[in-house]
Amino acid sequence: MRDAWRLAFGTFTALPVGPPTHVDRAVLGRSMLLAPVTAAPAALAWVVLGTVSVTGWAPSGVVAVIALVVTALLSRALHLDGLADLADGLTSGHDPVRSLEVMRRGDTGPAGAAAVVLVLLLDAACLAFLLVGALGTALAVVALVASRLACAVCARDGIPPARPEGLGQGVAGTVARGRLLGLVAAVGVLAGLAVGGLSGVLGETSWTVGLGAVVVVLVAVAGAVVTRRHAVRRLGGVTGDVIGAAVEVALAAGLVAATVVTTALPHL
Repeated sequence: MRDAWRLAFGTFTALPVGPPTHVDRAVLGRSMLLAPVTAAPAALAWVVLGTVSVTGWAPSGVVAVIALVVTALLSRALHLDGLADLADGLTSGHDPVRSLEVMRRGDTGPAGAAAVVLVLLLDAACLAFLLVGALGTALAVVALVASRLACAVCARDGIPPARPEGLGQGVAGTVARGRLLGLVAAVGVLAGLAVGGLSGVLGETSWTVGLGAVVVVLVAVAGAVVTRRHAVRRLGGVTGDVIGAAVEVALAAGLVAATVVTTALPHL
């Protein structure tokens, strides 16, 4: 299990961790299941920044951008790179071979740049709204953690790799459906209990807010599933770029859901 922890944090974060001593498909699958835990450093940063925003020490818009910068630094912008590469590949034509070749290049085209800018703008707009209150910050953190479920979603059994090498080839098909469903359920329940408990402490209607946290998790997972299905249909399978793009789409979808839930809270 130690190897899976090392592989997960070594792959998805910039934290200095020792290399795994042994890597096989079982270790790769466990590392995909552990991906939500790797969001912990960024989640802690978001909580701190949310506190800064709530206390009025800095405008919420500035705090939102800083939160995204910190998240990108902690992940080495790995997921944003995947989003840019997938956008370039999917807009290069309908030939899977050409799309994969475009995705393999190191440069970023107009489609990739537009995808990254638009997603970051959407994230920033949502965070500027969410990080002004305790419940909004909590729901933003839920969206962040839930977005990392995209790694297991893309590694689900029955999903083939798009090419015979790379991260996609290593992790494709390593996560059993039952484990994926169990992980999604666990994250949803824990998110609901945590946010519901916080809302109770703050004097809100706890069960409705907890349900909203579950909705955020499900919407984030849905974003990852849609991204994976479209990529598999166009490319024939998943790659590391597909996983990164799915994480970014899941985060944006989760933050939008969190914003809607937070807006609706007074009316629940």
